[in-house]
Amino acid sequence: MDLVKWMERHIWWSMQTFGKGRRTHGLCAHIATELEEIKDNPTDIMEWIDVIILALDGAWRAGYTAEEVVSALQKKQEVNFLRKYPVPESEDMPSFHEKA
Repeated sequence: MDLVKWMERHIWWSMQTFGKGRRTHGLCAHIATELEEIKDNPTDIMEWIDVIILALDGAWRAGYTAEEVVSALQKKQEVNFLRKYPVPESEDMPSFHEKA
């Protein structure tokens, strides 16, 4: 299944399960909870995937179609591929791209 078809299926399921609306604050709170779970167990792939699914849910709820979400995901990663990043000072420090 391609990513757009998967996203369309997710949107259908999410609307059936949680209803319409942006749900921004609820999604952000849920993501914060999942991030704490990742800190407790950083090798649990399902916790990482929970964050991804919640973020994708927020994207379509902000008014974007499945195609637009997938396109933005691909475009943003292409931008990131072109950016320069310094070597992190430690593995627990964020690594932000260099500003032009």
